[in-house]
Amino acid sequence: MIVSAIPAFDDNYIWAIQPSETNGVIVVDPGAAEPVLDWLTQHHKKLLGILVTHHHWDHTNGIMPLVNLFQVPVIGPHGDHIEGISHAVTHGDTVTVPGTNCEFKVLATPGHTLDHLSYYTLGHVFVGDTLFSAGCGRMFEGTPEQFYQSLQCLAELPDDTNVYSAHEYTLANLKFALAAEPENNMIQDYLAAVTRRRAQGLITLPSSIGREKQVNPFLRATSAQQFAELRRWKDQF
Repeated sequence: MIVSAIPAFDDNYIWAIQPSETNGVIVVDPGAAEPVLDWLTQHHKKLLGILVTHHHWDHTNGIMPLVNLFQVPVIGPHGDHIEGISHAVTHGDTVTVPGTNCEFKVLATPGHTLDHLSYYTLGHVFVGDTLFSAGCGRMFEGTPEQFYQSLQCLAELPDDTNVYSAHEYTLANLKFALAAEPENNMIQDYLAAVTRRRAQGLITLPSSIGREKQVNPFLRATSAQQFAELRRWKDQF
């Protein structure tokens, strides 16, 4: 499997998944159609399907233009609040995009939003705005208990699982992480490495579950209460 980042807006990543060496790709959270169309043309690829993690516009506004052009299946949360969803899924479901042999396990990861889903396939998890490198999404709709359990669900994945978040927030997140855990040498080393990468204009993702267990204070929280305190602190940081 090859996974490529398609930059969108100021700091979004639309992930392009090539399940095999063929020219077919699946995209995750197309907040805009134009970057996807440009990427498909540049790389001579064919769109096979779309995965959607949650309803926010910067993850969904490109769905219908792409569907109208390619007539592809769209997999995402239940409900009629996201236009274009053709295959609604929920926690524990497994789904395979037609034309591929790549199976995804659906994980319910509410907290940022109540409808938030993540998609796991061996070695890779697409987490939208639930988990960022060294951080997590804002808690717009869920409760601390829900968000904490979502992070614990992701923490149970194998340590070598690549984590594909939807935003380039790593540098800012690490500055908070170091404030939260000033004695954590792993955070200090990662901050130095990420600072160098960003100075060169390089992407910092994917991360991994193993790395996040070392540097992410939200994933390292030991209770929903501790998570809530960190989240309140980060909101004002």
